[in-house]
Amino acid sequence: MVGESPGAVPDGERPCLTLLGPLQVRGPDGPLHVTPGRQQVILAALLLRAGQVVGTDHLVDLLWGDTPPKTARAQVQICVSRLRTLLGRAARPATIATRPSGYVLTTEPGNVDAALFTALVAEARRLGREGRREEAVTRLRTAAALWQGDCLSGLDNHRLAHRTRHLDEERLAATELRVQLELELDRHEDLAGELEVLVGEHPLRERLRGQLMTALYRSGRRADALRTYRRGRDLLIRELGLEPGAELRGLEAAVLADRLSPGAAPGIPAGSAAPPAPRPPDAASDLSGPGPVVPRQLPADVPDFVVGPGRPTELEAVLTGGDRTAGDDRTVSDDRTASHGTGRNGGPVVITGRPGTGKSATAVRLAHRLAATAFPDGQLYCDLRGTTASPATPTEVLGRFLRALGVPGELIPESPDERAESYRTRVASRRILVVLDDAADEGQVLPLLPGGGPCRVLVTSRSGLTALPGAHRVEVDLLDEEGALELLARVVGRSRVDRERPAAEALVRTVGRLPLALRIVAARLAARPHWTLASMVHRLADERRRLDELAHGGLTVRGSLSPTYDALEEKDRRLLRLLSMARTPTLPGWLAGALADDRRPCLTDLFDPLVGAGLLDVAGVDGAGDFQYRFHELTRVYAGELLAAQDGTGLRGAALARMAGGWLHLAQEAHRRVHGGDFAVLHGDAPRWSPPKPYVDRLLTDPVAWLDAERGALCRMVEHAADEGLHDLSWDLATTLVTLFEVRGHHDLWERTHLRALEAVTRAGNLRGTAAVRAGLGSLHLRRGQAASARNLLESALGLFLVCDDPRGRALCRRDLALLARREGDHATAGQLYARAMEDFAACDDPVGRADVLTQSTHVLLHEGREDAARRQLDEASGIYASLGHTIGRARTLRRSGQLLLERGDAEQALAALTEALEMCRGSGDVVGAGHLLHDVGRALTALGRTRTAREHHKREHDERDHHEREPAARGGSRT
Repeated sequence: MVGESPGAVPDGERPCLTLLGPLQVRGPDGPLHVTPGRQQVILAALLLRAGQVVGTDHLVDLLWGDTPPKTARAQVQICVSRLRTLLGRAARPATIATRPSGYVLTTEPGNVDAALFTALVAEARRLGREGRREEAVTRLRTAAALWQGDCLSGLDNHRLAHRTRHLDEERLAATELRVQLELELDRHEDLAGELEVLVGEHPLRERLRGQLMTALYRSGRRADALRTYRRGRDLLIRELGLEPGAELRGLEAAVLADRLSPGAAPGIPAGSAAPPAPRPPDAASDLSGPGPVVPRQLPADVPDFVVGPGRPTELEAVLTGGDRTAGDDRTVSDDRTASHGTGRNGGPVVITGRPGTGKSATAVRLAHRLAATAFPDGQLYCDLRGTTASPATPTEVLGRFLRALGVPGELIPESPDERAESYRTRVASRRILVVLDDAADEGQVLPLLPGGGPCRVLVTSRSGLTALPGAHRVEVDLLDEEGALELLARVVGRSRVDRERPAAEALVRTVGRLPLALRIVAARLAARPHWTLASMVHRLADERRRLDELAHGGLTVRGSLSPTYDALEEKDRRLLRLLSMARTPTLPGWLAGALADDRRPCLTDLFDPLVGAGLLDVAGVDGAGDFQYRFHELTRVYAGELLAAQDGTGLRGAALARMAGGWLHLAQEAHRRVHGGDFAVLHGDAPRWSPPKPYVDRLLTDPVAWLDAERGALCRMVEHAADEGLHDLSWDLATTLVTLFEVRGHHDLWERTHLRALEAVTRAGNLRGTAAVRAGLGSLHLRRGQAASARNLLESALGLFLVCDDPRGRALCRRDLALLARREGDHATAGQLYARAMEDFAACDDPVGRADVLTQSTHVLLHEGREDAARRQLDEASGIYASLGHTIGRARTLRRSGQLLLERGDAEQALAALTEALEMCRGSGDVVGAGHLLHDVGRALTALGRTRTAREHHKREHDERDHHEREPAARGGSRT
């Protein structure tokens, strides 16, 4: 791109890792040689995602596509090794670290030109919003000076080039922003020549053409401005079959009327208005004299429009004039309201929803359906540009509407109040539909509402406009699967979708049923009939390039999301970026507090701006009665891109540690509430992040139920922490979750989390963490009846705990080794190990561990014939559990007492004890213990001759085991 003035980037501050132009690594004495070919491609891929893990599979795909050699991964390793040596000679430090799935390039902020460019543009946008135009222009010129040619010029790799498309788009958008700011600073004469070159390079870019028209007009070149418009219109019609957009048409009208004010911003200028649309031949009243002008300003309808499912009853009522209003299930009795398809009591209809759901298309479809019959006096339309940097002002829109209603330009009042009065007077008795598209807020809409009468208003907005009086709100949501497939079929052809139905369904799922994304995908497929739907699914599979694929013509998912994102305050933008790190389908209310390090009493308040902007959804309510939230998948990918581009590894790492620390704090607190304290568990020194105590108290009213409800998120956090090198957090959380795994029988999750944590601690050389995880795995194998592997794991863990001098760790291992010895019939060894475990638990003041040993070791006492001693131990253990409120432990002890009574022949007393223990297990959520007790109760009933009832208990035991997917070997695996 030409026309950019050089910025002031001193050589000493210029990034030494560059891809905005030729790929370069600059050393202290000048550029260093990067070997062409594979090394250049790998370095470019790492720079494009600096600070993020770039998968080895991704690098292999870049280098060889679908036909990699068998030695591909080894060749990548060799290239990375050579690049490390090269980067060691760079002017400023840069390193490439190995991660389990790939590599991450780390360097100081501002050392990669692409990242610096993005940061400078973001800062310029902020300065522009604050009215500091001169400073913003300086930042943008500095950002432009970083470009030394096309991105990665000279590097011939089409797969990599595809991934740089967003940078080219950002460069052009930054140029448009800088030109706009300079026009606002009255530098039109300096810009005209530059803009002519830019329009020549990007002839279909309407914003640049509008900026050129503005610069020419203000330079006294009115005729040239009009020629610029007409050349652009001819090109659009010839190339795309489209008329220019409303902004460009409005600008032409302003130039024709000679009403483009000197201080107006580019786009639709202040005081300008588009001329009335041509009147149709059959509108005789419009052509026969002084009758009122009938405006017909609606944009073209969307022929392949598909109605989405969001509030379907309500939406259908608006679209068809049905008999239902908003979700209150009341019948509309006012025929005029129903026929007009407007809100209750004649108030405005507000169509709202997240970016990309088709709010504008819905409004235009509704307006066209109702235009001829319900609103014969005309339709007014204006794009309020509420999500752009220069929203339309009510004064500007009123001027346009008055002109469209036939008021000559010289008679339009200058005063905003007088314009509003004139507008209300002209529409008061007429059946006109006013469509206000993309409203920013209530203040932009209120002056445009009629004072009464049959005129109605339809508004679209990403905000709910909840303060708009009398409004009837309709939320347009994602398409359901059938609607999404229908949209796809209407664009690419029904036979094509039917032929590849599974691929079509996968495509719909991949883009999250977002109408805009589907329309883009469908348009790309329609333009390439040789592409299969399956190939499009494959192109979208890698989320790192998904948003690159979701672009066609002027439609981009990024372009839909960015205005809403840009309109947020910086703290809310940062929170959105950080939230993208979460690997959970839903985001709990406390998570925003952890990521922002904010402990305010109502943590969900932090989510409100993001929900209000349509960037997050409310997903439900958690155990504390607070809301949970979720991303649309494409919004999460977009936020993740911004996180990588704008936030350093230090900020991301600290936020990730707080997020993991929050999950760990809550899991640890749940364990405490089950066990009466931090007993019979090992913890590390990793920092916790604690939400406010009242919130935690509400959340953990039923700690086992909370653990089970969040088990997916908790297990993912173990893996996430392991992936990011947070080994202390990973092993601590994994072992804390054994509380859940034991009572719910989630043995597969127990194994998965512990194996991932074991990789992390082993890689980090963390001896105590290694011991803790091996002990946990040993306990799992013991429950599964895998004696040999359990012994190996427990003995190796015990050896490490001896090295670490950790009495609780030793106690846990010896307790489980004693159980293993007892099952093998070696009661003497079991007794010795139980005694040593008791000493260790006493040394670390762990009463629950001691009670566990007291309960288990009764088996050894009974083998020795010491029944009285066994009973005393059970009484002592029961007392310990009762004093701590440890219901699960009390149930285990009571179960053992019932077993003793049953073995002694006292089936009646045994049944009473076992039934009481069964109720305790059910009350505390211990489904595994309940399963064991159903078996024991069945035995007691059989001993009493109640065989039918016994069979029922055994059947219930079998059904409950099946329901919780317990392994067959788990029977008899209880610690008691």
